[in-house]
Amino acid sequence: MSERKRVWFEENNSRLDPALIEQLRQSERKTYRTARTEKIPIIIRCRKDTANEEMDQLLKQCAEDAHSHLDQEMRLINSVKSQLTPNKIKEIKDHSAVERIYYDRPVSAYLDITNEQIGSAAIRERLQISGAGVTIAVLDTGIHPHEDLTTPGNRIVGFHDVINGESAPYDDNGHGTHCAGDAAGNGAMSNGKYIGPAPEASLVGVKVLDAAGAGSLSSIIQGIEWCVDYKDIHGIDILSLSLGAPAQESFRLDPLSLAVEEAWHSGLIVCAAAGNSGPTPSTIGTPAINPFVITVGAADDQDTLERADDEIAEYSSRGPTIDQFVKPDIYAPGTNIISLLAPGSTTETELADQIIGEHYVQMSGTSMATPICAGVIALMLEANPNLSPNDVKSILQVIGEPVFNHQWGYINAQSAVDAAIRYQKDMKAPVPDTDSA
Repeated sequence: MSERKRVWFEENNSRLDPALIEQLRQSERKTYRTARTEKIPIIIRCRKDTANEEMDQLLKQCAEDAHSHLDQEMRLINSVKSQLTPNKIKEIKDHSAVERIYYDRPVSAYLDITNEQIGSAAIRERLQISGAGVTIAVLDTGIHPHEDLTTPGNRIVGFHDVINGESAPYDDNGHGTHCAGDAAGNGAMSNGKYIGPAPEASLVGVKVLDAAGAGSLSSIIQGIEWCVDYKDIHGIDILSLSLGAPAQESFRLDPLSLAVEEAWHSGLIVCAAAGNSGPTPSTIGTPAINPFVITVGAADDQDTLERADDEIAEYSSRGPTIDQFVKPDIYAPGTNIISLLAPGSTTETELADQIIGEHYVQMSGTSMATPICAGVIALMLEANPNLSPNDVKSILQVIGEPVFNHQWGYINAQSAVDAAIRYQKDMKAPVPDTDSA
């Protein structure tokens, strides 16, 4: 029998997530002096029934180390963002207030014919709906006040910057601006050629990723928490998250998954990109692994209006999830999507050969499919404001056209809006009196 002893972080993996264990393992391989003072960004999730005295004692214990410090509380998932040394993590791991400790790991960012191809143009013309009165929060790299969002009136009704603390809308990367246009661009600078499904929807930009399109679990969670706190002030209805990280644990334990689930239960409809790690199976990232939220995969429309030649984009992540759930829940166009360009952004420099004219840029990914889905949902909510998040998801799953040999199908705006209207009529219909039969 081997006499090898397991190191402390391997013995306590029920409270330490796999990513943190790997970080501690790497720290262990370094010199003793470095390992003692190196800070690891973490998220401490506390028990919901933690007494105030226990919590105060934990925070005091964390602050005792000169090389460690606490950053910000994240009430949405009952957690605290921190930077602690390995020794301090070892010291607090068994504290009575601690439920689990996570590595605050990195998270990254993942229309010409699209408007007609998914049926949003036809439904706008037939029913005169365009997302008016509905607000989509785009959690991404920010949002540039592009003319397609500010003409004839400014539809950017709110902005929050987790990364740099700025108050005016901006986007130093460009990914978030493209996503905003995918959902709600009105084609002002293209004579209506490049237009999103919901060109009259309002937008809230939440900058949770930096100029390189990178962030962390905690920055995304802080952005989600802000949306929950300010949803009534800004009238937020939908969250669009074209970002993610590899899923390493069940949706029940993953902190980003837990955050979007709380947002869902607060009444916000959450659309999350499946990821761009296809065609390998079981590559759905977090937060898209959560069974409550609407996970969006990308289709390649082959640049034609006909759907017969459409297929799942090769890059689009496949299910099942780490918990063996069937995902994505719906597919939307995501390949070669032309949308808004943020001038002076990283995108303008790195994708110079994909710029269309002066105001647009072409991108591909589940990042594009997700806000397109959010735009269709805005049309559904304008048609029937009483839809709950669960109602919306159920309708999308039922009306999805089964063209990909997949359990769920391809989004169709006309069918989705018609179903939303029927649902409202059914809810108003009198209930049959079965007792008198």
